[in-house]
Amino acid sequence: QVQLVESGGGLVQAGGSLRLSCAASGRTFSSYAMGWFRQAPGKERDFVAAISWSGGSTSYADSVKGRFTISRDNVKNTVYLQMNSLKPEDTAVYYCAADMSPLITIATYEYDYWGQGTQVTVSS
Repeated sequence: QVQLVESGGGLVQAGGSLRLSCAASGRTFSSYAMGWFRQAPGKERDFVAAISWSGGSTSYADSVKGRFTISRDNVKNTVYLQMNSLKPEDTAVYYCAADMSPLITIATYEYDYWGQGTQVTVSS
C-alpha cells in the first residue's frame, strides 16, 4: 500500500507560480514512478507530468511544457510540481499518483495509488 498526500494548492493570479508537493508513505518511494494529473469541473482527469523512479526521466503534457517542472526527492519521499506562468485554464484539482512500475507512463489507468487532490485556482 502507498499513501499519498498533496499540498500547496491555492488561489493565484494569472502569471503567478505555485509549487505542489506530494508526500508518499508505504512502499519504498525510490522504487516506483510518480505522476501528476488534473481534473477541471465537468472534464476528465488529464495527465500533467510524470517522473521515473530515479528522476532521470520526465514527461509533460504539451499544455504545460516549458511552464511546469516535476521533480522528486527520494530522501524526503516527496514529489513536486513547480508551476510557473499559470493561466486560468490551469484551474483544476491536481492529483498525484504512484505507478508501481519504475518507468514513466502517462496513462491514468496505469497508476495504482492516488492522493486526495489539491485545488489550484488561477484568476484572470
